[in-house]
Amino acid sequence: MREDIKALILKRKHCVLATVSENKPYCSLMAYTASEDCTRIFMATYRNTRKFVNLKENPRVSLLIDSRDVADAQALTVEGVFEEIETETEKSKVRKLLLDAHPQLNDFVNHPDAAFICINAKALVFLKGLTEAYHETVP
Repeated sequence: MREDIKALILKRKHCVLATVSENKPYCSLMAYTASEDCTRIFMATYRNTRKFVNLKENPRVSLLIDSRDVADAQALTVEGVFEEIETETEKSKVRKLLLDAHPQLNDFVNHPDAAFICINAKALVFLKGLTEAYHETVP
């Protein structure tokens, strides 16, 4: 993965998660953190949300992470596959990662209904400015 892509993923803290159910798209603004190699994006949500129901129904998703900077516009679309983090050991690791990046989420990630999400990146489309685009498949 290109270093500028990793830098964007690691610098930003929020993304838009796009899910689909019954052929209808649904977008959610999400707090996230990533693995060191940036191939796994971690989030949390409550189990009774529309996004979580959609993820369970259709694990294929898209994420948008962007620079929010018009002068140096960067936007990354991540095509990925949802995986629920289910073991207590892995939940503890993801909870810690999320709290390191987002300490304000303490009550949220410790709620009994919280589900931990991993999006495994499969393909990337990186836009720099208005004209430069880069495509990459993630092994």
